[in-house]
Amino acid sequence: MHHGYYPGGAPRTDHVQAQIDMIEKSLEWAGLDEASNPERVLDVGCGIGGSSRHMARRWRDCSTKGITLSPVQATRANELAEEQGLGGRSAFQVADALNQPFDSDSFDLVWSMESGEHMPDKGKFVNELARVCAPGGKILIATWCHRILREGEKTLPEDELQLLDRICEGYYLPRWCSVAEYARLCADEGLVDVRTADWSEQVSPFWRAVIATALTWRGFMGLLKAGPATVRGGLVMPLMHQGLRRGTIRFNLITATKPK
Repeated sequence: MHHGYYPGGAPRTDHVQAQIDMIEKSLEWAGLDEASNPERVLDVGCGIGGSSRHMARRWRDCSTKGITLSPVQATRANELAEEQGLGGRSAFQVADALNQPFDSDSFDLVWSMESGEHMPDKGKFVNELARVCAPGGKILIATWCHRILREGEKTLPEDELQLLDRICEGYYLPRWCSVAEYARLCADEGLVDVRTADWSEQVSPFWRAVIATALTWRGFMGLLKAGPATVRGGLVMPLMHQGLRRGTIRFNLITATKPK
């Protein structure tokens, strides 16, 4: 339930593998190789738990927890963990990312793949990620942002704001921020080794593939069967592609370390 990784923006047809590659490339970029072996991982905005289960398989001594606002997603994530033999190491529950039910300093890796854009309070979001991260642990966020403001700009131009407003209306999203704001929020929390990256090019083919699928008869009927909210989201997909193409929308990664 997240984007795939397409090296250099080149098209590929193995979209499931592209999604697995997104997890691997993100971990690699953050300096988390197979020898890192974090023992406690939290997946914030876990969806149906694909990232968590992948990391549990990747690191044998790792246990993962995932949180989502959706009871349906949490139930399905736990079912899949049991089916894949990971029930003792991957667990999922309904919880609010802005008010997490965990003690401070609980996790060696705090992971958030494409959930930051759904957070109405970005400062509280980063604050909670930092709080539950253990000293010496890492935070890794992959999220949609708007572009960094240019010199002299205090806000985006009206046409770009209108584009984002239409997308927010279709996907029920709160306000956007830039990756520079995320970096500042991390620094404000006292996190160190803050780094950012722009992978907009690497994810752009995914939107073209999704739009192409939606335009098929099977895709169109699937949208109709899913209901009005899904149809509404489907109609916004070309706007996401447009915003990415013109540079208003960026796909960014942010990583930071909690001091020991």
